[in-house]
Amino acid sequence: QVQPVESGGGLVQAGGSLRLSCAASGRTFSGSPMGWFRQAPGKEREFVAAISGSGGITYYANSVRGRFTISRDNAKNIVYLQMNSLKPEDTAVYCCAPRLRGTDSYSRASYDYWGQGTQVTVSS
Repeated sequence: QVQPVESGGGLVQAGGSLRLSCAASGRTFSGSPMGWFRQAPGKEREFVAAISGSGGITYYANSVRGRFTISRDNAKNIVYLQMNSLKPEDTAVYCCAPRLRGTDSYSRASYDYWGQGTQVTVSS
C-alpha cells in the first residue's frame, strides 16, 4: 500500500503561516478519515487535527484550536493543514495518516500507513 506524501513544511518566524499538504491516493485512503500528528525531538507523536471522510467533521488538539484548520479536497485526494499564528512550540515533524482502526480520532493507534512527514521549524 502506498503511503501518504506530506509537503509544505519549512522555516518560518513566530506568528507566520504555513500550509501543509498530504497527498494520499488509492482505495485505502479514498474517503477515509484522515489525521495530522506531529513529533518534536525527544517527545511522543501527538495528535494535531483530524477530518472525517466527507470533510464535514473536524477535530483539533486544544493547543492548535483556533490557529490551525484542517480541510480536504476529495477530488484531488489531498488533505491540508493551514497553520496560522505559529509558535516555536509548534516545531516538529508533521505526518498524516488515514484512520483505519476504531473510531477514536485523537488516538494514534487508530491510524496506519504513516507518511514520512514534513519538517516545520518556527523561530522565535
